[in-house]
Amino acid sequence: MANIEQRGMYESFPRSGKNVSYTHYCPGCGHGIINKLIAEACADLGLQDRTIFVDPVGCGVFTYYYWDAAHISAAHGRASAAATGVSRARPDAVTIAYQGDGDLGAIGFNNAFQAAARGERFGCIFVNNSLYGMTGGQMAPTTLDGETTTTTPFGRDPALTGHPLHVCEVFAQLKAPVYIARVSVADTKRIMQAKQAIRKVFEIQRDRKGYALLEILAPCPTNFKMTPDKAAAFCINEMEAEFPLGVFRDSAGEGLAPREIPRAASCRELFAEKDAVPPAADDPSFEERRFKFAGYGGQGILSLGLCIAEAARLERRHTLWFPSYGPEQRGGSANCSVVVSGTPIGSPAVEHPDVLVCMNQPAYERFAGDVKKGGTIIVDATVPVVADPPEGVRLVRWPAVKMAEEFGVPKAANTMMLAALKKFKCTGLSDENLETALVASFKKKPALGEKNRELLRAAEARDHS
Repeated sequence: MANIEQRGMYESFPRSGKNVSYTHYCPGCGHGIINKLIAEACADLGLQDRTIFVDPVGCGVFTYYYWDAAHISAAHGRASAAATGVSRARPDAVTIAYQGDGDLGAIGFNNAFQAAARGERFGCIFVNNSLYGMTGGQMAPTTLDGETTTTTPFGRDPALTGHPLHVCEVFAQLKAPVYIARVSVADTKRIMQAKQAIRKVFEIQRDRKGYALLEILAPCPTNFKMTPDKAAAFCINEMEAEFPLGVFRDSAGEGLAPREIPRAASCRELFAEKDAVPPAADDPSFEERRFKFAGYGGQGILSLGLCIAEAARLERRHTLWFPSYGPEQRGGSANCSVVVSGTPIGSPAVEHPDVLVCMNQPAYERFAGDVKKGGTIIVDATVPVVADPPEGVRLVRWPAVKMAEEFGVPKAANTMMLAALKKFKCTGLSDENLETALVASFKKKPALGEKNRELLRAAEARDHS
C-alpha cells in the first residue's frame, strides 16, 4: 500500500488548531474526490516539488492544508491573475489554479478569460457545482434554469437572470488554449475519466505546452438539500444535460514553442544604458528608507519617485518603485512609494514612510499621520497645513511651486522638491547620483536634463529658512 505522502496529501490536516485526518468538505461533496485525484496526479507524476497551487476563495480555500506542495492564496476571483504571475515568475514550476463557479464564473471571469486568451502557461481546474457553496447556496452564473437556490427560491428565471454560463464553450472560442474539457465526479466511471483529465492538465504544465482548462461537474448535497446519492443523480441527469461532458479542445500534442516570459521595464531600461551599472549589492549597514510622494497627476510625482529609485540603483542599493494613480491623466490624485535598502526588499508597499513629499493639501491630509517618528514631511508652501504633523516628525514647508514659476519653468516643481530632499539630507544617497538620475530622466531631451540640473542647484542654494 502506497504511503500517504506518495499520494500527494499530508498525513494529517492541522485545521482549527488541531490535527485531523478528514477534510472540511460536506459528505458527498465533489471537492473531496477532486482533491484526492489532484493529489494523486501530482505525486504519481513526481511533480510535488515543482507544483505551485493557487488557492481560491470558496469551498476550495483550505487546500493548502491537504496537498503536499507549494501554495499561494488568492483574493476572491483572482486565482487566474495570481497564477499568471506565478507562471511568469517561475516558468520552471507547474502552476495550477483551483477555482469554483462563483470564483471563476462570476467575479473572476474576466481574469480567467483573459489569461486563457493570452495562453498563459498554467492549468485551471474549475469546479462547477452550479451555485455558491461556501457562502450559503446562492445562485451562481452556472445555476441551471429553474434551479432553486437561496437567492432563487422559486427557481432561476432566465427572464430575470439570464441562462447558465457555459465556461468551456466560451473559452473554446479562443485560439490560445491547448486543452479544454469538461468531466464529472458523480459516479465511479466518471471519476476515472476525471482522473485521466486531471493527469493530462499536469502533464501539459509539466511540459510547458500552454493553457489548460478542466471543468469538473460536482454534486453539492448540502446546498442541493439532497442526500449524496440524489445529489449525484442530479449532477448526472440535470447538470450534464445543460453542461455536456467532453473535450472541446486538445492541441496539447502540438503545444507551443517555449517563449521568453515578458517582464516589466526596469529602472535600468527607463533611465540608463542596459549594462551600464552592476546589479544591487547587499550592504546590511545601509538602513532601509521608505518614501511616499503624493500630489496631483501632472505635477511630476511619479517621475520624482523614479528619480530617487534610479539614484539608489546607481549606488547599487536594492530599490522598488510602486505607483498609484486614478483614471485621470491630469488633475487626479497620484502617489508613489519608493523603498531603498541595503538588503533585498520584501514588499513595495509603504504604509509608514520615513519621508513624505506632499504637493497638495489632500496628500498631506491623507498621508501625514502615517509618517514614522523621526521622519520628515516636505510640503509645498502653498498647501494649508490644517493639522500638526505627528509628534517627533519634522515638517518642512518648501516653496517648490513658487520657485518653479520664478525660474520660468512652472513644470519643474518636482525638481524643486528634489532640491529640498538634497538640501535636508533626506535620501541617504549621494548628491552626484541624485543629479545624475535627474538628468537621465530627460535622456530623450538632453538639453532639458542639463537645464533641470541647473534649476536643482539654484533652488538648493536659496535660503528659505
